[in-house]
Amino acid sequence: MAQWVTVWRAAQLVGVSRGALQQRIRDGELQVSDDGRVPTEALLRLYPQAQLEETGMLERVARIKEEAFGRRVRERLLPSQEVLAQRLFAQTQELADVRRHLERYHALLMDLRGRIRTEAEAARDDVRWQALQREADRGLARVLATESVDVLDVMDDMLKVMTAQVTLRPSGHEFSVEGHDTLLQAGLRAGLKLNYGCGNGSCGMCKVRVISGEVAKVQHFDYPLSEAERLAGYTLMCAHTVASSELVLETLEARGPQDIAPQQITTTVRAVTELAPDTRLLHLQTPRTHRLRFLAGQSVTLGIAAGGDDVHATYPVASCPCDDRNLHFYVARDDDDAFARHLFAGALRQGQAVTVWGPLGEFVLADSPRALVFAACDTGFAPVKSLIEHALALDAAPSLALFWLATRPDGHFLANQCRAWSEALDAFEVTLSRHDDPAEGARQMAQAMRADLFDIDCDFYVAGPEAFVATLDAQLAAAGVPKIQRFAEVV
Repeated sequence: MAQWVTVWRAAQLVGVSRGALQQRIRDGELQVSDDGRVPTEALLRLYPQAQLEETGMLERVARIKEEAFGRRVRERLLPSQEVLAQRLFAQTQELADVRRHLERYHALLMDLRGRIRTEAEAARDDVRWQALQREADRGLARVLATESVDVLDVMDDMLKVMTAQVTLRPSGHEFSVEGHDTLLQAGLRAGLKLNYGCGNGSCGMCKVRVISGEVAKVQHFDYPLSEAERLAGYTLMCAHTVASSELVLETLEARGPQDIAPQQITTTVRAVTELAPDTRLLHLQTPRTHRLRFLAGQSVTLGIAAGGDDVHATYPVASCPCDDRNLHFYVARDDDDAFARHLFAGALRQGQAVTVWGPLGEFVLADSPRALVFAACDTGFAPVKSLIEHALALDAAPSLALFWLATRPDGHFLANQCRAWSEALDAFEVTLSRHDDPAEGARQMAQAMRADLFDIDCDFYVAGPEAFVATLDAQLAAAGVPKIQRFAEVV
């Protein structure tokens, strides 16, 4: 008999994105229950290759070189011994419950079959009793007959031990917890807008209520939960992981930039790396006790003390919010930017203090089932990269496309990264273009988009200099793309 699994788990089992599976549901190809679950039998009909090869998370493991397999499973996929033991114990309890129920049903059926046989023998001329006896014998034979095992059911049981599923209420968002990750780390990697502060158990901002399932403490925390909170099931996401195969938590999530409080953090320079002759990667690191909470696509203001003066500049964060301690910025050579002048002059060295204010801006990913198209010009790639990594973490978009215009020789300073995305992801396409004039380059980009994308219902995210952004936005509007599907950021 087929099981019903969540869309999140179904995508893992057959090795496709949640966005692709949700599109199948919208097209009527896949049945979904009222609580958002799909039957494994229907999955196998749509994805018959799932019976022949390991898919989803197991496929990622199978591709690892043989000599690294054990270390990868132990360090990345498998939880700690204590947590693994708790999940196996929970699975064993579930199996014992099933076995106990089967034994009781079997005893009940055998007793009923015996009584039917007795009545049928006592009433030899009663064809109704004899028919009922034959039907009972046939039914018992069907139950005891050997049937093929649903491979997705077996894989699902295995995944429940290796990775746990967490569901958030009231949003209904889901994410998985792998290896030694805490609930907070796993949720941020999944692209969720969770509420948190320090990330090390001191502030209590990541406090959630456990509705069902079990958690295990994996990190020390100093925040004092009251006795009432403990009795109500509250815990800290930053200090706990999942001990059961499934966990349901109650917590509020940020809806957008308006729910992220302004912050001021003193960071240190971790590294300054040359990406191209006129482009530098500035890597800042926050203290362990004070991390920057921001949304993908947002910007911050950086400040340094230089020669008795305070130098400030605002840049988009190029890194993903899932790694909130390590902040990346792409800084272009610009004589009119005092911060950039100091950076290129070598005035920012490893260990130097840099103050961060933010986050700023509303160039963030909308909650939408549509395909995503990203357009960047030069260092406008910074917020776009953050959005792409966020979209990949959410795994909800049916497809992603990137168009990147360079107006200077080193404008495609991370071209290899883009090609790697395209080669690794079937649903990701990248187009790199070159033009000295950002406005004309935007017009040519719009023509390329029109040839491939305007017959598809897409959301467009555009970032770069003002001439590029204004021109491409106007071209999209003229092509009939609704304003609600156009997002722009001048960088």
